[in-house]
Amino acid sequence: MALVIPQAQLDAVLRHGEQTYPDECCGLLLGRMEAGGRRCITAIRPMRNANTASPRNRFDFDPREHLEAQRLARSRDLEIVGFYHSHPDHPARPSQYDLDHAAWPGYSYLIVAIHQGKRIPMDGANSFELAEDRSQFLPERIESTQEVS
Repeated sequence: MALVIPQAQLDAVLRHGEQTYPDECCGLLLGRMEAGGRRCITAIRPMRNANTASPRNRFDFDPREHLEAQRLARSRDLEIVGFYHSHPDHPARPSQYDLDHAAWPGYSYLIVAIHQGKRIPMDGANSFELAEDRSQFLPERIESTQEVS
């Protein structure tokens, strides 16, 4: 399992986290599934955090915006291959809440840590795949590239 993401797209996810701080950011990872479980990202789709009750430690997608993003992906011959969100002032690893609310095995779940409004240079981004039985997140290697081939 690996998430292959151009550095420019990873930087865009981190910038999104900085922009929405102290609230969580969220968005979609668009690209293609390849053999061996590699998910190759070619675009991200920032989404509005629709969680109004607790946006500092929770996020929700707006269903209409999600549908619009699905249409956009299809129009570009891409798939939604994962999701991303930030953890303001918390490590880039899934919370119990993340596990309880993750719905789809087989997708990447990229989490970025934002501390005091700034990205964390080392270990500030981690990716996971939800196990088929949904009992845990499995670490997924991030391969940052200049471009996806």
